[in-house]
Amino acid sequence: MTIVEDELLIGEGVVLDAGAAPVTMRMLSGAIDVLTYGVTFIVTMTFLTRAAGSLNDAAFRAILIAWLVTWLILLPAGIETLTRGRSLGRIAVGLRIVRDDGGPVSFRFALARSTAGLLEEYLTLGIIAVSTSMFSRRGKRMGDHMAGTYAMRTRGGTRALPPLNMPYGLEGWATTADFRRLPDGLALTARMFLGRAASMHVESRMRLGQQIAAQMSDYVAPGPPAGTHPETFIAGVLAARRDREYAIETTRMRRRDADSALVRSLPFDVPDVEN
Repeated sequence: MTIVEDELLIGEGVVLDAGAAPVTMRMLSGAIDVLTYGVTFIVTMTFLTRAAGSLNDAAFRAILIAWLVTWLILLPAGIETLTRGRSLGRIAVGLRIVRDDGGPVSFRFALARSTAGLLEEYLTLGIIAVSTSMFSRRGKRMGDHMAGTYAMRTRGGTRALPPLNMPYGLEGWATTADFRRLPDGLALTARMFLGRAASMHVESRMRLGQQIAAQMSDYVAPGPPAGTHPETFIAGVLAARRDREYAIETTRMRRRDADSALVRSLPFDVPDVEN
């Protein structure tokens, strides 16, 4: 997987929006988390001080340091690991911490982030975190650079495109035409074009539609009926491609289930002989 600007290019050649959160959202979620952990730390330390009032200074300092490390480093890392990159502040503003490749964070990543957060968020009142995020392309703070993570938006992203239907009049052609495998980049471009065509300038829409249809025609034989509009042809190719791949996958799953049922039988559907 390759990172391109604010996008993820997966192995199949499909580009996905990385959805990196802006610095303002990170500041808000960080302020909520710092306030939450800070207040709870003070409250718990009050009870801990009363309970450890009979201890000497050295023992009390050791308990204080251990409790500080647990509450400000281990606890945030544990919560982030168990919630797969979430926290109270991130849930409030709609964020999630993920790896640079978009995968979920493990305890190792969360521990590196929380350890760096003790310096850049608590000891410097967030100055280092905000400064680093402002100069980072994906809003990363120092802990994110150390761990290889970033904050991804989970709300307010791009809306899903409406489903495609086979255009009227192309049903018969789609069942008999021979479709070669489309390049993933061309298929993605065509799908995004159909989703945004209504908002495009008329001349740009026509020109881009003709270009995409011309490229697709190299992978389809025979071509569509004479007089077919380029956008209709593009929609027909994508719909036929989807339907055929769905049928292939359905057949494969049925065969897999049948093979699994055959293997589970003892022995291979032959009933056991009673002794």
